[in-house]
Amino acid sequence: MTPPSTYSTAPALPKSTPGEPSRDDRRDAVSGVDSSTFGQGVRLLPDAVQHDIRRLYYVLRTIDDLIDDEQPDAAPRLEAVERWAEGLGPAESEETELLEDLSRRHPLSRPAILEFCAGMRHDLTGGTIETERDLERYCQQAGGAVGVLLAGILGTRSENCARGMAILGRAMQRTNILRDIDEDYSNGRIYIARSTIERYGFPHPGAREQLLRDQIPRADSLYEQGAYSIQLLRNGAQAMALATALYREILRQIERDGYGRSPGRATISDERKEALVARYTRGAHPM
Repeated sequence: MTPPSTYSTAPALPKSTPGEPSRDDRRDAVSGVDSSTFGQGVRLLPDAVQHDIRRLYYVLRTIDDLIDDEQPDAAPRLEAVERWAEGLGPAESEETELLEDLSRRHPLSRPAILEFCAGMRHDLTGGTIETERDLERYCQQAGGAVGVLLAGILGTRSENCARGMAILGRAMQRTNILRDIDEDYSNGRIYIARSTIERYGFPHPGAREQLLRDQIPRADSLYEQGAYSIQLLRNGAQAMALATALYREILRQIERDGYGRSPGRATISDERKEALVARYTRGAHPM
């Protein structure tokens, strides 16, 4: 890691004035949580828990976007989070101040934060994914660690819950990767393992059905393995069940679209989203 002297404090969002959106409203707008797949489930959470989940989402989304957009302050702001998680420095950026606040109320896993940061460093340095094992490691860093952090805020009834939430996080990350193949490639990133590409060919539109037929069951298997953790949450079981169902529906949409026959991401129709939201709002949790 670079020396702490290279860090320059990032500006926080300005305080709102009467009649303007609140700081948290502006954070939601920046993070895009309400338009995200996960955001559909967030709305089902109790207000206090929802508030903290939104703050966590903002921190993680901010770091991810800074790196994806190749912003000049991406590295120092990532480093600030790493230093805070390692206990090597005080909260000195907007992200670390929010994490410090959350950690006062919840058992926020600092190892999980460092794991997430490792995934972000992979993206920052242009790391490659050679094997399925490498991909699983990256999905744990970028998705599984988030599942552990969510478990800390939602609360758990068993020590096994965080493990299952990590599995669901890996499943969701794999789903994101399969949905965003074209978008990632246009930005110079490939998350499909090199060994898988060597086996099935490069996943160009219209030439990736066999690759997707191999990869989709891997994600589905993780959803099945991690499903038990949802009922072990103290808060948010309904919300997490909905988010999981919506993510799995992305896989079904990829299949309906002909396994990447055309370029672009698979998009679930509003009708299907509304049907799933209605189903889970009524309390049905079939996994």
